[in-house]
Amino acid sequence: MLGPLLFAMYISPISLDHRQYADDTQLYMGVRPSANVTFTPVSGCAEDVACWFLENGLLLNPAKTEAVLFGTKAQRDKIPSASGIDITGTVVPFRNSVKLLGVTLDSVLTMDRHVTKVIRSCSYHTRALRHIRPLLTLDVAKMIGHSIVSSRLDYANALLHGTSVYNINRLQVAQNSLVRTVCQVPRSASATELRRQLYWLPVRQRISYKVAVITYTTRSTSKPAYLSDLMQHYRPARTLRSSDKLLLSVPRMALAFSTKAFSVPSVLNSLSYQCRSAELFSSFRRILKTKLFDIAYYSERKQSA
Repeated sequence: MLGPLLFAMYISPISLDHRQYADDTQLYMGVRPSANVTFTPVSGCAEDVACWFLENGLLLNPAKTEAVLFGTKAQRDKIPSASGIDITGTVVPFRNSVKLLGVTLDSVLTMDRHVTKVIRSCSYHTRALRHIRPLLTLDVAKMIGHSIVSSRLDYANALLHGTSVYNINRLQVAQNSLVRTVCQVPRSASATELRRQLYWLPVRQRISYKVAVITYTTRSTSKPAYLSDLMQHYRPARTLRSSDKLLLSVPRMALAFSTKAFSVPSVLNSLSYQCRSAELFSSFRRILKTKLFDIAYYSERKQSA
């Protein structure tokens, strides 16, 4: 069998913009909302790829091909999408959502369906842990909780930056159920104090942590290139106090839908200069978690005092 690099080289002749993950390839193109929009480039590219596959001993299966239109409802209503896309003679209809690397992306990017599936999975494993919790020590229960529940809450959670408060609250309920199970306390016990004792960040701060870590590593290493290209250092037209604060430029967004893009560096810019200027990744993570921990637990106490 071909290794990952040789396989990527083997199937590389694709004319459209695309992303490859192992043996899975996504084609994508940007269109302006209009009744005259056609998807001929996608169909033509798929036809060329199918012919190339046949010549090289591979087969493109239209039955496993999915298509989706991402955009606001008003934008999608302007595009004739009832016919779908022609893939080697088979019409592939547009779906309301697709699953990519374990993440369910709906056409409006609300992430509602993805959050629902995450909560369902977390609830199942939390109930299973609750049944065996009396037989476990606290350290073992924490380890199991992290491995089978928290890992699901944290997986690809950077995509949830900018999602609705409703979704954040639903995920927080799932984490609260886990922490009560780990600590073996009644459901009426305060989950906030239990999380603080375990040094667990709430869901909102865990999302901010992931986004900040990705931004820091991308800025430091310039990899991956498709994220590094989205980052622009803040350079004002005239000298300001903020000129040397290691800030990133915040692009203007015409639509609220656009604020869900990674190119909005609000999380990193909101951190202290000490955190942004950390030279070591380990130092950055330590300062970042301390800052987010203070925001999650101690800032609320100061406001209520």
